[in-house]
Amino acid sequence: MHFAHIALWTRDLDGAAAFWQHYFNASVGAPYHSQRRPGFVSRFVTLPGGQAQIELMTGPWLDDAAPGEHTGWDHLAIALDDAAAVDTLAARCNHDGLLLSAPRTTGDGFYEAVIATPDGCRIEITA
Repeated sequence: MHFAHIALWTRDLDGAAAFWQHYFNASVGAPYHSQRRPGFVSRFVTLPGGQAQIELMTGPWLDDAAPGEHTGWDHLAIALDDAAAVDTLAARCNHDGLLLSAPRTTGDGFYEAVIATPDGCRIEITA
């Protein structure tokens, strides 16, 4: 059993796609425009290795704060190769104003930092 993909609502589809491409070297698929639900557009982001995908989704109703359809998630944890990789990505994100929590070892034993997407969603990068 495995995740097929994780979905993320965003108000800025292109900005979110650029974030994943720039910081995680992800490949980004072409936009899909729903014929059944006018205004719904999504793009799939595939992380290196090809086994993890994120569906970025947007629609004009997000500004209306419709129940169940709002930007983001609580957080997503992405495991990097080692602590040095966490430190390197955290430094890049810090330079760009996206670092929320500096690298540290947590009480449950993870080495992690917390960064933000353009919509403010949290991503834990761990080793």
